Amino acid sequence: MSVKIDGDRLWSRLIQMARIGGFGEGGVNRQALSDDEHAAWMQMIAWGDEIGLEPSTDAAANLFLTLPGQHRDLPPLLAGSHLDSQPTGGRFDGVFGVLAALEAVTAMAGAGHRPVRDVVVVAWMNEEGSRFAPGMMGSEVFAGKRNIAEVRATSDAAGILCGDEIDRIHAAFPALQTRQPFQPLAYVEPHIEQGPELERSGHAIGVVSGIQGKITTDVTLTGRAGHAGTEPMATRRDAVMAFARVASALQEGVGKFETDIRFTIGRVEVTPNAPSVIASEVRFRTDLRHPRNDVLDAAAERLHRIVEQEASPCTARIETLVNAPSNAFDPVLQARIAESAKAHGHRYRSIASAAGHDARHVASLCPSAMIFIPCKEVISHDPSESATREDVIAGAEVLLDVLLASAEGVRSPVSD
Repeated sequence: MSVKIDGDRLWSRLIQMARIGGFGEGGVNRQALSDDEHAAWMQMIAWGDEIGLEPSTDAAANLFLTLPGQHRDLPPLLAGSHLDSQPTGGRFDGVFGVLAALEAVTAMAGAGHRPVRDVVVVAWMNEEGSRFAPGMMGSEVFAGKRNIAEVRATSDAAGILCGDEIDRIHAAFPALQTRQPFQPLAYVEPHIEQGPELERSGHAIGVVSGIQGKITTDVTLTGRAGHAGTEPMATRRDAVMAFARVASALQEGVGKFETDIRFTIGRVEVTPNAPSVIASEVRFRTDLRHPRNDVLDAAAERLHRIVEQEASPCTARIETLVNAPSNAFDPVLQARIAESAKAHGHRYRSIASAAGHDARHVASLCPSAMIFIPCKEVISHDPSESATREDVIAGAEVLLDVLLASAEGVRSPVSD
Protein backbone atom coordinates (compact mmCIF):
# COMPACT_ATOMS: atom_id res chain seq x y z
CA MET A 1 0.00 0.00 0.00
CA SER A 2 1.45 3.38 -1.05
CA VAL A 3 0.86 6.36 1.22
CA LYS A 4 1.92 9.69 -0.31
CA ILE A 5 1.71 13.37 0.56
CA ASP A 6 -0.52 15.54 -1.65
CA GLY A 7 1.67 18.63 -2.04
CA ASP A 8 -1.03 20.69 -3.73
CA ARG A 9 -3.47 20.08 -0.88
CA LEU A 10 -0.89 20.91 1.79
CA TRP A 11 0.23 24.13 0.10
CA SER A 12 -3.37 25.20 -0.56
CA ARG A 13 -4.27 24.70 3.10
CA LEU A 14 -1.26 26.74 4.25
CA ILE A 15 -2.39 29.64 2.05
CA GLN A 16 -6.00 29.25 3.17
CA MET A 17 -5.07 29.19 6.87
CA ALA A 18 -2.93 32.32 6.40
CA ARG A 19 -6.10 34.24 5.54
CA ILE A 20 -7.36 33.69 9.10
CA GLY A 21 -5.87 36.67 10.93
CA GLY A 22 -4.17 37.72 7.72
CA PHE A 23 -3.14 41.29 6.93
CA GLY A 24 -1.09 43.02 4.24
CA GLU A 25 1.17 40.91 2.04
CA GLY A 26 1.59 37.64 3.92
CA GLY A 27 1.17 38.96 7.46
CA VAL A 28 -0.70 36.92 10.10
CA ASN A 29 -1.97 38.16 13.47
CA ARG A 30 -3.64 35.10 15.00
CA GLN A 31 -2.92 35.31 18.70
CA ALA A 32 -3.69 32.68 21.30
CA LEU A 33 -7.38 32.10 22.14
CA SER A 34 -8.46 35.05 19.99
CA ASP A 35 -11.48 35.02 17.66
CA ASP A 36 -9.06 34.26 14.83
CA GLU A 37 -7.78 31.19 16.62
CA HIS A 38 -11.40 30.13 17.10
CA ALA A 39 -11.75 30.36 13.30
CA ALA A 40 -8.54 28.36 12.84
CA TRP A 41 -9.91 25.63 15.12
CA MET A 42 -13.12 25.56 13.12
CA GLN A 43 -11.18 25.13 9.89
CA MET A 44 -8.95 22.40 11.34
CA ILE A 45 -11.96 20.49 12.68
CA ALA A 46 -13.72 20.78 9.31
CA TRP A 47 -10.70 19.39 7.47
CA GLY A 48 -10.45 16.60 10.01
CA ASP A 49 -14.15 15.82 9.62
CA GLU A 50 -13.59 15.07 5.94
CA ILE A 51 -11.52 11.99 6.84
CA GLY A 52 -13.11 10.98 10.13
CA LEU A 53 -10.66 12.51 12.59
CA GLU A 54 -11.96 12.73 16.15
CA PRO A 55 -11.61 16.27 17.58
CA SER A 56 -10.97 16.88 21.27
CA THR A 57 -9.41 19.39 23.63
CA ASP A 58 -8.08 19.47 27.19
CA ALA A 59 -8.00 21.75 30.23
CA ALA A 60 -5.31 23.95 28.62
CA ALA A 61 -7.22 24.37 25.33
CA ASN A 62 -4.84 22.29 23.26
CA LEU A 63 -6.59 20.99 20.14
CA PHE A 64 -6.29 17.30 19.19
CA LEU A 65 -7.47 15.59 15.98
CA THR A 66 -7.18 11.80 16.21
CA LEU A 67 -6.91 9.26 13.39
CA PRO A 68 -8.18 6.06 15.08
CA GLY A 69 -5.75 3.14 15.05
CA GLN A 70 -6.35 -0.60 15.17
CA HIS A 71 -5.53 -0.89 18.89
CA ARG A 72 -6.88 2.14 20.67
CA ASP A 73 -5.54 1.09 24.05
CA LEU A 74 -1.95 1.59 22.87
CA PRO A 75 -0.17 4.90 23.60
CA PRO A 76 -0.92 7.26 20.70
CA LEU A 77 1.62 8.89 18.42
CA LEU A 78 1.58 12.70 18.52
CA ALA A 79 2.60 15.24 15.83
CA GLY A 80 1.99 18.93 15.24
CA SER A 81 2.96 22.39 16.46
CA HIS A 82 0.91 25.57 17.04
CA LEU A 83 -1.65 27.77 15.26
CA ASP A 84 -1.11 31.02 17.16
CA SER A 85 1.20 33.72 15.81
CA GLN A 86 3.00 36.86 16.82
CA PRO A 87 1.05 40.12 16.21
CA THR A 88 3.19 40.69 13.11
CA GLY A 89 3.73 37.05 12.20
CA GLY A 90 3.98 35.19 8.92
CA ARG A 91 2.36 32.24 7.14
CA PHE A 92 4.59 29.33 8.23
CA ASP A 93 5.75 29.61 11.85
CA GLY A 94 3.94 26.90 13.82
CA VAL A 95 1.11 26.34 11.38
CA PHE A 96 3.38 24.47 8.94
CA GLY A 97 3.90 21.79 11.58
CA VAL A 98 0.18 21.46 12.34
CA LEU A 99 -0.80 21.25 8.67
CA ALA A 100 2.07 18.88 7.81
CA ALA A 101 0.78 16.55 10.54
CA LEU A 102 -2.78 16.92 9.24
CA GLU A 103 -1.56 16.13 5.71
CA ALA A 104 0.27 13.02 6.94
CA VAL A 105 -2.84 11.54 8.57
CA THR A 106 -4.97 12.63 5.61
CA ALA A 107 -2.61 10.73 3.33
CA MET A 108 -2.92 7.66 5.56
CA ALA A 109 -6.71 7.82 5.59
CA GLY A 110 -6.89 8.46 1.84
CA ALA A 111 -4.79 5.37 1.15
CA GLY A 112 -6.97 3.24 3.40
CA HIS A 113 -4.11 2.79 5.86
CA ARG A 114 -5.16 2.24 9.46
CA PRO A 115 -2.16 2.47 11.77
CA VAL A 116 -1.63 0.06 14.65
CA ARG A 117 -2.18 2.87 17.18
CA ASP A 118 -3.96 6.25 17.16
CA VAL A 119 -2.10 9.08 15.44
CA VAL A 120 -2.97 12.46 16.94
CA VAL A 121 -2.51 15.88 15.32
CA VAL A 122 -1.98 18.55 17.98
CA ALA A 123 -2.14 22.35 17.96
CA TRP A 124 -0.65 23.59 21.24
CA MET A 125 -2.15 26.59 23.04
CA ASN A 126 -0.15 29.84 23.26
CA GLU A 127 3.23 28.73 21.98
CA GLU A 128 4.21 32.28 21.07
CA GLY A 129 3.52 33.99 24.37
CA SER A 130 2.64 37.19 22.52
CA ARG A 131 -0.74 37.56 24.20
CA PHE A 132 -0.27 35.60 27.43
CA ALA A 133 3.21 35.26 28.92
CA PRO A 134 5.14 33.11 29.09
CA GLY A 135 4.73 31.09 25.91
CA MET A 136 4.29 27.33 25.44
CA MET A 137 1.63 27.19 28.13
CA GLY A 138 -0.31 24.39 26.47
CA SER A 139 2.62 22.03 26.05
CA GLU A 140 3.92 22.82 29.55
CA VAL A 141 0.59 21.90 31.12
CA PHE A 142 0.40 18.77 28.95
CA ALA A 143 3.90 17.71 30.06
CA GLY A 144 3.16 18.45 33.72
CA LYS A 145 5.63 21.35 33.87
CA ARG A 146 3.13 24.11 34.64
CA ASN A 147 0.01 24.12 36.79
CA ILE A 148 -3.25 24.86 34.95
CA ALA A 149 -4.33 27.20 37.78
CA GLU A 150 -1.22 29.31 37.18
CA VAL A 151 -1.99 29.46 33.45
CA ARG A 152 -5.61 30.43 34.03
CA ALA A 153 -4.57 33.28 36.35
CA THR A 154 -2.39 34.91 33.67
CA SER A 155 -3.79 38.02 31.99
CA ASP A 156 -3.07 39.77 28.70
CA ALA A 157 -2.27 43.47 28.19
CA ALA A 158 -5.97 44.33 28.32
CA GLY A 159 -6.40 42.53 31.64
CA ILE A 160 -8.32 39.59 30.14
CA LEU A 161 -7.67 36.37 32.03
CA CYS A 162 -6.30 33.40 30.15
CA GLY A 163 -8.71 31.19 32.10
CA ASP A 164 -11.70 33.17 30.83
CA GLU A 165 -10.44 32.81 27.26
CA ILE A 166 -9.91 29.06 27.72
CA ASP A 167 -13.51 28.82 28.93
CA ARG A 168 -14.67 30.92 25.96
CA ILE A 169 -13.04 28.71 23.33
CA HIS A 170 -14.36 25.59 25.07
CA ALA A 171 -17.86 27.11 25.06
CA ALA A 172 -17.52 27.90 21.35
CA PHE A 173 -16.94 24.18 20.63
CA PRO A 174 -19.34 22.42 23.02
CA ALA A 175 -19.31 19.17 21.01
CA LEU A 176 -15.58 18.61 21.59
CA GLN A 177 -14.68 15.84 23.98
CA THR A 178 -12.50 17.04 26.87
CA ARG A 179 -9.48 14.79 26.92
CA GLN A 180 -7.75 13.78 30.14
CA PRO A 181 -3.92 13.83 30.37
CA PHE A 182 -2.38 10.97 28.40
CA GLN A 183 1.04 9.47 27.77
CA PRO A 184 2.08 9.53 24.09
CA LEU A 185 4.35 6.94 22.55
CA ALA A 186 6.37 9.73 20.88
CA TYR A 187 6.07 13.28 19.54
CA VAL A 188 7.36 14.77 16.27
CA GLU A 189 7.22 18.50 15.48
CA PRO A 190 7.95 19.90 12.01
CA HIS A 191 8.88 23.61 11.89
CA ILE A 192 10.63 26.23 9.81
CA GLU A 193 14.18 26.72 11.06
CA GLN A 194 13.88 30.46 11.85
CA GLY A 195 17.65 30.57 11.40
CA PRO A 196 20.22 30.75 8.57
CA GLU A 197 21.93 27.36 8.59
CA LEU A 198 19.79 25.25 6.25
CA GLU A 199 19.37 27.95 3.60
CA ARG A 200 23.05 28.86 3.81
CA SER A 201 24.22 25.25 3.42
CA GLY A 202 21.64 24.21 0.81
CA HIS A 203 19.94 21.52 2.90
CA ALA A 204 16.21 20.84 2.66
CA ILE A 205 15.85 18.97 5.96
CA GLY A 206 17.27 19.67 9.40
CA VAL A 207 17.50 16.73 11.80
CA VAL A 208 17.19 18.68 15.05
CA SER A 209 19.56 17.44 17.74
CA GLY A 210 18.10 19.57 20.54
CA ILE A 211 17.09 23.06 21.69
CA GLN A 212 19.32 25.57 23.44
CA GLY A 213 18.41 26.62 26.97
CA LYS A 214 16.39 29.73 27.74
CA ILE A 215 15.82 31.89 30.81
CA THR A 216 13.17 34.62 30.70
CA THR A 217 13.21 37.24 33.42
CA ASP A 218 10.77 40.01 34.36
CA VAL A 219 12.48 43.00 36.01
CA THR A 220 10.72 45.89 37.77
CA LEU A 221 12.64 49.05 38.68
CA THR A 222 10.72 51.21 41.16
CA GLY A 223 11.53 54.86 41.73
CA ARG A 224 9.39 57.87 42.64
CA ALA A 225 7.20 60.02 40.43
CA GLY A 226 7.91 63.77 40.42
CA HIS A 227 7.40 66.98 38.47
CA ALA A 228 9.81 67.28 35.55
CA GLY A 229 10.16 71.02 36.10
CA THR A 230 10.52 71.26 39.86
CA GLU A 231 12.29 68.13 41.19
CA PRO A 232 16.06 68.74 41.56
CA MET A 233 18.25 66.28 39.66
CA ALA A 234 20.13 65.31 42.82
CA THR A 235 17.04 64.01 44.64
CA ARG A 236 15.37 62.19 41.79
CA ARG A 237 14.65 58.46 41.80
CA ASP A 238 14.07 58.24 38.07
CA ALA A 239 13.16 54.74 36.94
CA VAL A 240 13.92 55.48 33.28
CA MET A 241 17.45 56.64 34.09
CA ALA A 242 17.93 53.53 36.23
CA PHE A 243 16.73 51.42 33.29
CA ALA A 244 19.19 53.14 30.97
CA ARG A 245 22.08 52.27 33.28
CA VAL A 246 20.88 48.70 33.80
CA ALA A 247 20.24 48.07 30.10
CA SER A 248 23.66 49.38 29.08
CA ALA A 249 25.42 47.32 31.75
CA LEU A 250 23.46 44.19 30.78
CA GLN A 251 24.38 44.59 27.13
CA GLU A 252 28.06 44.69 28.07
CA GLY A 253 28.10 42.25 30.97
CA VAL A 254 25.59 39.64 29.72
CA GLY A 255 25.29 40.25 25.98
CA LYS A 256 29.06 39.84 25.59
CA PHE A 257 29.47 37.20 28.29
CA GLU A 258 30.25 34.40 25.80
CA THR A 259 30.45 34.04 22.02
CA ASP A 260 27.25 32.00 21.58
CA ILE A 261 25.16 33.91 24.12
CA ARG A 262 21.87 35.46 22.96
CA PHE A 263 20.59 38.29 25.15
CA THR A 264 17.55 40.45 24.40
CA ILE A 265 15.46 43.08 26.16
CA GLY A 266 12.20 42.59 24.30
CA ARG A 267 9.54 44.54 26.19
CA VAL A 268 9.72 47.80 28.16
CA GLU A 269 6.81 49.42 30.01
CA VAL A 270 7.13 52.84 31.63
CA THR A 271 4.83 54.23 34.35
CA PRO A 272 3.24 56.75 34.18
CA ASN A 273 4.73 57.26 30.68
CA ALA A 274 3.89 60.96 30.64
CA PRO A 275 6.14 63.62 29.06
CA SER A 276 6.39 65.92 32.10
CA VAL A 277 6.51 63.30 34.87
CA ILE A 278 9.58 61.56 36.25
CA ALA A 279 9.01 57.83 35.74
CA SER A 280 8.06 55.97 38.90
CA GLU A 281 8.46 52.49 37.43
CA VAL A 282 10.01 50.65 34.50
CA ARG A 283 9.19 47.02 33.88
CA PHE A 284 11.13 45.09 31.27
CA ARG A 285 11.62 41.52 30.15
CA THR A 286 14.90 39.81 29.30
CA ASP A 287 15.43 36.76 27.10
CA LEU A 288 18.69 34.85 27.68
CA ARG A 289 19.73 31.77 25.67
CA HIS A 290 22.72 29.46 25.30
CA PRO A 291 23.27 25.81 24.24
CA ARG A 292 25.26 24.99 27.40
CA ASN A 293 23.36 25.02 30.66
CA ASP A 294 26.41 25.92 32.76
CA VAL A 295 27.05 29.04 30.67
CA LEU A 296 23.35 29.93 30.71
CA ASP A 297 23.18 29.69 34.50
CA ALA A 298 26.37 31.74 34.95
CA ALA A 299 25.05 34.46 32.64
CA ALA A 300 21.75 34.53 34.56
CA GLU A 301 23.61 35.01 37.84
CA ARG A 302 25.51 37.90 36.29
CA LEU A 303 22.23 39.42 35.09
CA HIS A 304 20.89 39.42 38.65
CA ARG A 305 24.05 41.04 40.04
CA ILE A 306 24.10 43.78 37.41
CA VAL A 307 20.45 44.70 37.94
CA GLU A 308 20.93 44.93 41.70
CA GLN A 309 24.15 46.98 41.37
CA GLU A 310 22.92 49.47 38.77
CA ALA A 311 19.33 50.07 39.93
CA SER A 312 20.17 52.49 42.77
CA PRO A 313 18.64 54.83 43.86
CA CYS A 314 15.68 52.83 42.60
CA THR A 315 14.79 49.39 43.92
CA ALA A 316 14.73 46.27 41.78
CA ARG A 317 12.53 43.19 41.75
CA ILE A 318 13.56 40.25 39.56
CA GLU A 319 11.21 37.37 38.72
CA THR A 320 12.22 34.35 36.63
CA LEU A 321 9.33 33.46 34.33
CA VAL A 322 10.98 30.66 32.36
CA ASN A 323 13.97 28.48 33.18
CA ALA A 324 14.15 25.89 30.41
CA PRO A 325 17.49 24.03 30.23
CA SER A 326 18.80 22.86 26.87
CA ASN A 327 17.67 19.39 25.85
CA ALA A 328 18.58 16.64 23.38
CA PHE A 329 16.07 14.83 21.15
CA ASP A 330 15.54 11.10 20.82
CA PRO A 331 18.30 9.42 18.72
CA VAL A 332 15.97 6.78 17.25
CA LEU A 333 13.59 9.42 15.91
CA GLN A 334 16.52 11.49 14.63
CA ALA A 335 17.77 8.43 12.73
CA ARG A 336 14.34 7.88 11.17
CA ILE A 337 14.23 11.49 10.01
CA ALA A 338 17.68 11.17 8.41
CA GLU A 339 16.79 7.84 6.77
CA SER A 340 13.61 9.26 5.25
CA ALA A 341 15.37 12.38 3.95
CA LYS A 342 18.03 10.20 2.34
CA ALA A 343 15.44 7.88 0.79
CA HIS A 344 13.61 10.84 -0.80
CA GLY A 345 16.83 12.40 -2.05
CA HIS A 346 16.56 15.44 0.22
CA ARG A 347 19.83 16.93 1.43
CA TYR A 348 19.84 16.84 5.23
CA ARG A 349 22.06 17.71 8.17
CA SER A 350 22.05 17.66 11.94
CA ILE A 351 21.21 21.04 13.45
CA ALA A 352 20.53 22.49 16.89
CA SER A 353 17.54 24.76 17.43
CA ALA A 354 18.32 28.28 18.57
CA ALA A 355 14.61 29.01 19.11
CA GLY A 356 12.38 27.42 21.70
CA HIS A 357 9.56 25.04 20.71
CA ASP A 358 6.84 22.97 22.36
CA ALA A 359 8.92 19.85 21.67
CA ARG A 360 11.30 20.98 24.43
CA HIS A 361 8.62 20.32 27.04
CA VAL A 362 7.05 17.24 25.47
CA ALA A 363 10.54 15.66 25.32
CA SER A 364 10.41 15.31 29.11
CA LEU A 365 7.28 13.17 28.74
CA CYS A 366 8.10 10.90 25.78
CA PRO A 367 10.69 10.40 22.99
CA SER A 368 10.50 13.52 20.83
CA ALA A 369 12.09 15.03 17.74
CA MET A 370 11.86 17.97 15.36
CA ILE A 371 12.12 18.28 11.58
CA PHE A 372 13.33 21.65 10.28
CA ILE A 373 12.87 23.09 6.80
CA PRO A 374 14.61 26.27 5.58
CA CYS A 375 13.08 29.70 5.80
CA LYS A 376 14.17 32.54 3.57
CA GLU A 377 16.87 34.94 4.82
CA VAL A 378 16.36 33.99 8.50
CA ILE A 379 13.14 36.03 8.56
CA SER A 380 10.45 34.87 10.98
CA HIS A 381 7.82 36.56 13.17
CA ASP A 382 7.38 38.93 10.23
CA PRO A 383 5.00 39.18 7.24
CA SER A 384 7.88 38.48 4.84
CA GLU A 385 8.52 35.08 6.46
CA SER A 386 8.79 32.59 3.60
CA ALA A 387 9.36 28.91 2.82
CA THR A 388 9.33 27.24 -0.61
CA ARG A 389 6.61 24.86 -1.72
CA GLU A 390 9.27 22.22 -2.39
CA ASP A 391 10.71 22.44 1.14
CA VAL A 392 7.25 22.37 2.72
CA ILE A 393 6.44 19.17 0.83
CA ALA A 394 9.84 17.66 1.67
CA GLY A 395 9.24 18.24 5.40
CA ALA A 396 5.79 16.65 5.21
CA GLU A 397 7.15 13.63 3.30
CA VAL A 398 9.74 13.01 5.99
CA LEU A 399 7.16 13.45 8.74
CA LEU A 400 4.85 10.91 7.08
CA ASP A 401 7.63 8.33 6.89
CA VAL A 402 8.55 8.85 10.55
CA LEU A 403 4.93 8.56 11.66
CA LEU A 404 4.34 5.42 9.61
CA ALA A 405 7.42 3.72 11.06
CA SER A 406 6.80 4.92 14.61
CA ALA A 407 3.10 4.07 14.66
CA GLU A 408 3.87 0.50 13.64
CA GLY A 409 6.63 0.23 16.24
CA VAL A 410 9.37 -0.39 13.66
CA ARG A 411 12.74 0.59 15.08
CA SER A 412 15.47 2.23 13.05
CA PRO A 413 18.26 -0.12 11.91
CA VAL A 414 20.70 2.79 12.05
CA SER A 415 19.99 3.43 15.74
CA ASP A 416 19.86 -0.25 16.63
